Amino acid sequence: MSPSNKGFGFNRRQALLSATSGVVALTGATSVSEVKAATTASASCSTPRSAVAKTQYGKVRGYVEDGVLTFKGVPYGADTGGENRWLPAKAPKSWDGEYPALIYGANCPQRLHSWTSEQTFLFQWTDGWQSEDMLKLNIWTSSLSGKRPVMVYLHGGGFTFGSAYELASQDGAQMARHYDVVSVTVNHRLNVLGFLDVSSIGGPAYADSVNVGMTDLVAALQWVRDNIANFGGDPSCVMIYGQSGGGSKVTTLLGMPSAEGLIHRASAQSGGGGNPPSAEESKEYAKQVIAELGVKDISALQKIEWAKLNEVSNAVAARMNPAIGAGGPTPAPGTARPRVGPGPTVDGRLITMRSFYDAAPEISKNVPLLFGSVSEEGNIMSSRPTESQWLANLTKAYGDVKAKSLVEGLKKAHPEKSIRTLSYMCSGSGLNSLNMRNNVTRMATMKYNQKGAAAYAWYFTWQSPMLEDAGAWHTAELAFCFDNTRRCDQGTGNGPDAQALARKMATAWANFARTGNPSQPGLKWEPFEPATGRTMVFDSNCRMINDPEGDVRRLLLA
Repeated sequence: MSPSNKGFGFNRRQALLSATSGVVALTGATSVSEVKAATTASASCSTPRSAVAKTQYGKVRGYVEDGVLTFKGVPYGADTGGENRWLPAKAPKSWDGEYPALIYGANCPQRLHSWTSEQTFLFQWTDGWQSEDMLKLNIWTSSLSGKRPVMVYLHGGGFTFGSAYELASQDGAQMARHYDVVSVTVNHRLNVLGFLDVSSIGGPAYADSVNVGMTDLVAALQWVRDNIANFGGDPSCVMIYGQSGGGSKVTTLLGMPSAEGLIHRASAQSGGGGNPPSAEESKEYAKQVIAELGVKDISALQKIEWAKLNEVSNAVAARMNPAIGAGGPTPAPGTARPRVGPGPTVDGRLITMRSFYDAAPEISKNVPLLFGSVSEEGNIMSSRPTESQWLANLTKAYGDVKAKSLVEGLKKAHPEKSIRTLSYMCSGSGLNSLNMRNNVTRMATMKYNQKGAAAYAWYFTWQSPMLEDAGAWHTAELAFCFDNTRRCDQGTGNGPDAQALARKMATAWANFARTGNPSQPGLKWEPFEPATGRTMVFDSNCRMINDPEGDVRRLLLA
C-alpha cells in the first residue's frame, strides 16, 4: 500500500501493529540505550513509537531489532512507471503522518535468477518482488543522533538484475550494531528500464534516458546528503561500495560530474572499470529496439509490458554485440569494442569518460579507494571438470601453449586445491579470477599514478567449508565485510575462523569509511604501489603480500 500526501488512515500496517504484543510507547528516544529501555529484557524486535525519523518528504517509522534502528523501503524518488519511464527520477510526493518503513521496497523488474540449488544455498539468494516503483533505500543505525560514517552499498547483477536485498550478506544491521556506522543499501532502475536512449521519439525531456539507471544512484546519494544526519550519519563522510556490477557502478559514479562531492571513500569489489559504449552506439541500439517494437511515440513505448521490452532489447543487443570472449565481460583495454545494451553510456554530459578503463577520473582524485577480488570468481557449482576437460576448455579459449602454462602455473601455486576449484580460478569462459586480478592491478595502478589519495588492494582467499570445492566464490567476501557470517551460515558455516575473519574485514571496511585508511591494530594495511603490488590477503592468516597470483595472472597478458 503506497502512502498518499493526505495521511495514512487505518491500513494493513496498523492492523499488524495493533496485533503486536510487547510494544511500549515512548516519546522522543533517539538512541539505542533509550530504545532498549522501552523494550522487555527478552525482546529482540520491537516497534516503539520512538523509531521515527524525519526526512525532507515526511516522517518514516521503522523498527528496532537487537538494538539497531531499521528503516526499509524509504522513498528517495517517485514511481518510475507509466509516464515517468525513462525520465530522470522525480522527488517522491511529501506525505503526512508516518511512512511505514518496515519492509524492503520492490526490485526493478528483472529476470528471475537461474542459479543451481547449490549456488542458491551458498548465496542465500532471494528474488524479492518487482515494481517500477522501486526508488527506495534501506537504513540501519544505532542512533538517530550523532555523526557516524555512512556506508552506501550498491548491489551487483551487472546493470541487469539484482537488488538491495538479493543476498543475505547485504543486510547492514551488524555494521550499525558493532562498528558505529550508518549502513545504507539502494534499489534503482536496471536493464532496459534504466538504460535506453528514447530521445529520438521522446524529445529533449528524455535526453538523459540512456543513463537514468545511474542518475537514480546520484539521486540516492543526494538524498543521503540531505537526510542522513537525521539518522545519525555524517553527510560529509560517505563511502560507496559495490560488488561485481556494483563495482562498475562505483567506478562510473567516481567519474560522473553530478556525483562530485557526494562520495568521500569508495570500494570496487570484483568489478569496475568497464568499457561503456558511446552515445552514437547507444542511439543505434535504441533505434533498432524501437523499430522492432513498432512504436512511433513515447507514450506507446511507455505502455509496453516490461517483459516484452526486455525480450526485444536483449535480442537486439545479442545481434549487435560480439560474443563475450574468455575471461568475461570486462576485457583489458584495447581487446574488445564496447558492448551496447543495459549499462552506462559515455554521453559526454552525465558520463564523460570510461572511468578506470581509460584513466582514473580527475574529479575523484582525492577520494581514497579499495580494489579487490576473490580467488574463485568463476565458481559454478554444477561444473566438475576433469583435468583433461579443464585443459581442453582453456585450449579452446587461449590456445595450446598458454593453456598448458595456466594449468601448470595454477597447480604449482595451489597444490592444496582440487582441479574443480582450480578451474573456478580460470575456466576459459565466464568470470575469471586471474583476469579480475589483472583488472584490480590495472585500476589500482591508474589511481596510484594520479598522485592523489591512496589506493588499497585486497584479495579474499578464505575457502568455504560448505559443500565441497566451493572456494571463495564471486560475492563470498560480502558476508565478511558486512560481518554477516551468522546470517550467511549456509555459505560460511559461521565457525570461529569465519567469525574472526569477519571481524577483521568489517573493521577494515568501517575504518576505511571513517578515515580513508583500512588499517587496524595488529593488521597494518599498506597502500598499493605498482612496483610491488602490495595487497592485503584476507584468509585465516591475514597478511600483506606482493602481487598475489602475479605469475599466472600475467600469462593472460602475454
